Amino acid sequence: MHTLTNTSPTTTTITTVSFHSSRIPINLRPTPHSFHSNPISTIHSKPHHILCFSQPKPSKTRNQNRTILSSPEPTQITKLKPQESKIIPFIFSISAGLFVRFLIPQPHELTLQAWQLLSIFVSTIAGLVLSPLPVGAWAFLGLTTSIVTKTSSFSTAFHAFTNEVIWLIVISFFFARGFVKTGLGDRIATYFVKWLGKSTLGLSYGLTLSEALIAPAMPSTTARAGGVFLPIIKSLSLSAGSEPNDPSARKLGSYLVQSQFQSSGNSSALFLTAAAQNLLCLKLAEELGVIVSNPWVAWFEAASLPAFVSLLATPLILYKFYPPEIKDTPEAPAMATRKLKLMGPVSKNEWIMIGTMALAVSLWIFGEAIGISSVVAAMIGFSCRDGRSIDRSWNCSLDVCQTGHVGALYSAFLAMHVASGAPGMLSALALAYNTSLFGAITHYSSGQAAVYFGAGYIDLPDVFKMGFLMALVNALIWGVVGTFWWKFLGLY
Repeated sequence: MHTLTNTSPTTTTITTVSFHSSRIPINLRPTPHSFHSNPISTIHSKPHHILCFSQPKPSKTRNQNRTILSSPEPTQITKLKPQESKIIPFIFSISAGLFVRFLIPQPHELTLQAWQLLSIFVSTIAGLVLSPLPVGAWAFLGLTTSIVTKTSSFSTAFHAFTNEVIWLIVISFFFARGFVKTGLGDRIATYFVKWLGKSTLGLSYGLTLSEALIAPAMPSTTARAGGVFLPIIKSLSLSAGSEPNDPSARKLGSYLVQSQFQSSGNSSALFLTAAAQNLLCLKLAEELGVIVSNPWVAWFEAASLPAFVSLLATPLILYKFYPPEIKDTPEAPAMATRKLKLMGPVSKNEWIMIGTMALAVSLWIFGEAIGISSVVAAMIGFSCRDGRSIDRSWNCSLDVCQTGHVGALYSAFLAMHVASGAPGMLSALALAYNTSLFGAITHYSSGQAAVYFGAGYIDLPDVFKMGFLMALVNALIWGVVGTFWWKFLGLY
């Protein structure tokens, strides 16, 4: 029962209104595992208030006990506008390639086929930025154009799809979506909030350590950011009165977002399977003759000490240079406890996800000894789960900023290192670690950068300032701690 007080100059009428949740359609009722409605924000919604408004004096025959939804008042329904055509981005994207192809003189050193391929590449990149079509559709259009114009043959255009690493990256995104769909990633992070969330600094450490824990089994930094940690951070911030795109953002949300954003690169660098680009790095290194034996263990062993030092240092440094206004968060553990209670016991799907990832990670670590490659291990793990979320993962696998960066530059830089006489394995690993660490320098340097910046809690100047500061910190830690650690391990 809710009481509405209707006030007019001559009379005050009290109307009793009954809400019957049983009459709400099932598809409109919230569910505790709903990804788009975080339970924390539901628990801490604003309390009901007495509503005061003016209306004409009701007649004697009017029934003052009404049930909402049984006799609703007439409401004006606003039709949603259809999605606007993206014809202008389409024209600009196509024009970029045509400009390169027909208006810029072709260098004598390049064949016509190579020049056409460059123009198609320019149009593809422009389309990925301007988004005239979904990412997957635009990438496929680029492939189709290269075949139609006889720039590439069909077998050449789709040759990469026979590469084991490409399929390993795609399957990794399927695993990442499994963490989001089942709610397992959300549950793990919430436990850390419950254990460490009494202060803002402790809350940041809880979120940072929970990401490092699930990183080897959730091989997408972008998916971890948008699917697990940003929703939790937003709920905690809003409950503390820290609103996005508002001066109150500095109360709590700005610090938590910035800390998680800057820490994510070290979580991705810690494990071979923590980010898609890591797998590609070792494949490209192998093509240059640099072979890393027992790659999962070797990667973790070399990254462990500098990565852990950076993970411990990042929240504290940002706490000093980008401090939150709220220092203590005594309500956070209670919020997490209520959320876990609302989520209920670990579901069957979550247990399946735990078993699947335990199997996959075990095979990634020990599979080489029994003749099982990384991609086969991933396929075995994926076969243990259903593939209902495959469609969305295709777009993600075609939109990985750092993977594209690795594909374009990693081989060239590694070749220069090897040619100069630098130790091959150390060079391969150090460059690979760096491809994760640079992901927080700007708001466009990685997929997770766009996710965190788009949340509205950090301003663009702060992204560059803190990005530059933490880049120096990471360079110092990995350069000093890493150097001594790698010498101890015998990498040089």
